[in-house]
Amino acid sequence: MSKKKENTENLNTEEILETAEAETAQETESVKEPTEVEKLQEELKTQKENYLRLAAEYDNYRKRTQAEKLSIYADATAKAVEELLPMADSVTAALESTPEDDAQRKGIELIGNQLAKCLEKLGVTAFGEVGEAFDPMFHNAVARTENPDLPQNAIAMVFQKGFKIGDKVIRPAMVQVANCG
Repeated sequence: MSKKKENTENLNTEEILETAEAETAQETESVKEPTEVEKLQEELKTQKENYLRLAAEYDNYRKRTQAEKLSIYADATAKAVEELLPMADSVTAALESTPEDDAQRKGIELIGNQLAKCLEKLGVTAFGEVGEAFDPMFHNAVARTENPDLPQNAIAMVFQKGFKIGDKVIRPAMVQVANCG
């Protein structure tokens, strides 16, 4: 009985070894050579990644050029407005020096209103009024005075109005500051 048992064990061991060798051979074959489908799937994945990178680069380029165009437009507008500001100052000075009953005052007022509308359409706003708080980012202090009617560091007199487009200062206001500490 022991010989019969040994033969059965040998057979089982041999069958197990053969099965294991066959499985190992199949695994090595599948590891060595990827199938055509796997190759195509890998190539598709690579092409998809390249496409997504290219699309992202194009989107960044588009956004960057759009921002540059807006910046160039804003700079050109600011430069043009800067050239017009002396004319606005002249119109203001002419209005201040012309008497109320003068016939030419009406014409000067019309020109001043038309110029103000043009500047408004371009997004230009004036700043620098008496009583405003002094801000060195927007105002150029050319004089100082003591005035008990005004708070500390308030604008007492405006010599020349300031102008800005959005947050960009085209020309700071020239002012006299009261009660500087």
